[in-house]
Amino acid sequence: MDTPKSPQKPAHLLDDLESIRQLLGDDNLQPPLLTDTVVPEPVHDEQIPLLFDPINGQPEPEPAAKTEAKGPDALLHLDRELRAAAQLIMQDVIDDFAPHIETEIKRRLEARMERLVAAATSGKL
Repeated sequence: MDTPKSPQKPAHLLDDLESIRQLLGDDNLQPPLLTDTVVPEPVHDEQIPLLFDPINGQPEPEPAAKTEAKGPDALLHLDRELRAAAQLIMQDVIDDFAPHIETEIKRRLEARMERLVAAATSGKL
């Protein structure tokens, strides 16, 4: 585990910050004020293109071919695919819950069997 460091004195931290400033060469820079305005840097010849700008030299991809109106055969095929997917999902759910259902049925059957055995041994049956 990490051991907590002893708190440093603020003067020591300030000296560290000043030495970092000197290393970076920011001796005479002052922090910006809220009223200062930012002047944009001149645009360089090699600017990174934006995401929505087309890249020169590469053709734009052609839009996907429009599908014609689906006929009854295509709709029947789609209906069959959807039903098959629904069956697979239902089977997955059944497979997931089958052990829980089986455990609950066994628990209830054992409780019922205990009551029947108790009733039979006491002569109530």
